[in-house]
Amino acid sequence: MSLLRYALLSAALVAAPSLTQAGEDSPSTPEVAEKAAEKAEAWVPLFNGKDLTGWTPKFRGFKAGENYRDTFRVEDGILQVRFDKWDKFKGEFGHLFYKEELSHYRLRVEYRFVGEQVEGGPGWAWRNNGVMIHGQMPEEMQLNQDFPNSIEVQMLGAKEGQKRSTGNLCTPGTHVEIDGKLVKRHVINSTSESFPGDQWVTLEIEVHGGDVIRHFINGKNVMEYHKPQLNDGTILTKGSISIQAETAPCDIRKIELLKLPTPE
Repeated sequence: MSLLRYALLSAALVAAPSLTQAGEDSPSTPEVAEKAAEKAEAWVPLFNGKDLTGWTPKFRGFKAGENYRDTFRVEDGILQVRFDKWDKFKGEFGHLFYKEELSHYRLRVEYRFVGEQVEGGPGWAWRNNGVMIHGQMPEEMQLNQDFPNSIEVQMLGAKEGQKRSTGNLCTPGTHVEIDGKLVKRHVINSTSESFPGDQWVTLEIEVHGGDVIRHFINGKNVMEYHKPQLNDGTILTKGSISIQAETAPCDIRKIELLKLPTPE
């Protein structure tokens, strides 16, 4: 639970009246206070559950706006990443970009992996997609660029009995600082548990401009780092949000944003 959410939840508990009508839940219980805190936070859905309005696809080898082989689609209120219309993967990594850059916010994504990886997909990309933050906008990417320069928060599935954390950090074109030291490793694992099968997982990302970023999995803080920056040292204070299509089919049923105050 983030500090902001903890504060709102505590305030809701303190402010709740002690008496209710018969048959109603007590508003002083944690469950009701949690609902009150969520309402006070005013999360805004970025995905409307109907279509891709507000989002732009970009695939390697194709111009921004071309939804290669109908990979990103919406069915039954779910944003689907699908490869059933592909013959074989030949390096066409894809991303679906939200329409605006963001700086200080919390992003909540509920996802699950389904089905089999497209033929030709690399082994490391099995049940591997991600949420890219502080990234380039799609029009800024080169035609044959694999990934936007960005901070990637991984969404990973696991096989039964396999230890494979999710909410990891990847750094395409970027670095971060951890414990005051610049880290240049491309993949930095989180402390999350593993999630085999097709279960839903809630990923939350708390972003404070170019200062600190935190990852949460099912409400648990699993990673924290500071000073996201390009490889040349330029601090990233804002950027795009995008969802990956990295050869693994998955479902996303919720993408929600809570903007945070920007320091003076």
